[in-house]
Amino acid sequence: MVSSMPWATPAFMGSALVWITVTVVLYAGALWLYGRTRGNPCFVPVATTALGVMALLWLTRTPYRIYADAALPLSFLVGPATVALAVPLYGQRERLRRIWRPLLVALFVGCSVALLVSLGVAWALGGSWETLVSVAPKSATMPIAMPMAERLGGLPALAAVAVVITGVVGTVVSHPLLRWLRVRDPAARGFAIGLTAHAIGMARELQVHPASGGFAALAMGLNGILTAVLMPLALMLFR
Repeated sequence: MVSSMPWATPAFMGSALVWITVTVVLYAGALWLYGRTRGNPCFVPVATTALGVMALLWLTRTPYRIYADAALPLSFLVGPATVALAVPLYGQRERLRRIWRPLLVALFVGCSVALLVSLGVAWALGGSWETLVSVAPKSATMPIAMPMAERLGGLPALAAVAVVITGVVGTVVSHPLLRWLRVRDPAARGFAIGLTAHAIGMARELQVHPASGGFAALAMGLNGILTAVLMPLALMLFR
């Protein structure tokens, strides 16, 4: 594919300006599409942008590592953006003081089930050790899931795909499921969605309700930390 594109030199394809521009343009297009579909969870901008980047990397046969190095400034901004998520949660601090115990129980159960189910399904289907390690952190946010998978012997690219699929499916399924279960409390809804659909679900909840978005951000952050702690222990059961 690259050979048919004379402009696609290694220097060009590894340019930070190229890939940052591509990512920003794709995200702008994803925002437009999300608005045109009236907030359809299937078109959450985070997910559609990631899928667009993956498609371009595949079409141009550009290794993910080249893109990751080129887009490093964007990755750096993940840290400040994550810290900024504390702003909507700060407004819920009184509520948080009252319900922190059940939230911790939900966090531990949700994280443990996500790890064991993903590992169990991959193991039952005959997945290799690389596959098991790569899909295990699928419910954690991508900046945590990818380094964890790479450090423990998995494939960061496969981990990224698993995270995106989990986020999209979780976001699409969560709202009708929670309505069916008659869960109307924004805190409970947000925490459940942030725990299962991480950043993609949280992005959706921030547009739905400030309390729901704040608790989704809390669940996403705490689940990422707990996943990093429990994942090595869960993997020991499948060696």
